[in-house]
Amino acid sequence: MRKLVYLLLTSLFVALVGCVTINVYFPEAAAQKAADQFIGTVLDNTKPAAKPADQDAKPAPAKPGKQPSAMLLDLLIPAAYAAETPDIRIQTSTTEAIRARMQERFQGGLGALFDSGAVGFTKDGLIAVRDASKVPLNQRAEVSATVADENRDRSALYREVANANNHPEWESQIRATFAKGWIERARAGWYYQDASGAWKQK
Repeated sequence: MRKLVYLLLTSLFVALVGCVTINVYFPEAAAQKAADQFIGTVLDNTKPAAKPADQDAKPAPAKPGKQPSAMLLDLLIPAAYAAETPDIRIQTSTTEAIRARMQERFQGGLGALFDSGAVGFTKDGLIAVRDASKVPLNQRAEVSATVADENRDRSALYREVANANNHPEWESQIRATFAKGWIERARAGWYYQDASGAWKQK
């Protein structure tokens, strides 16, 4: 009897650890979708669609053919379903304020700097002055300040998204996801860095 209890407790512990491990994985597809939406609203200057809160969502019913012990675990640990449909939170008051500043910058001249080739997207989700000669000498300090402000907001955005999802350790993955998204959404003629850091034109 004691061996049976020990075996059951060990099995339950292993199952619980397995469920916790599943939920820690970075939801890359959900992050890419959220990043694309954010990037689109900055570059296209459109307001984000309000995401309806799905409060009536219920876990999927148990699939036929499951072991009774697996069904019992599903009842005890409904969080396991979260791994099947990962979601990532990107809209907070902080990210909305960052979005507004970024939109304002793109309207206020940053877009023109990208169009001229003076500025480009870096491989790490930031922007950089690519060719200062395309900027009049008397405007270079202002352009440097704009780039610094933009990069400060970008770093704050990636950190805020990670923190809003209660996973600060995801910051580098979120940064990489956004970096890929910025480059993919770049307009024809804009510059970006490839994985080696070399500048390429879209």
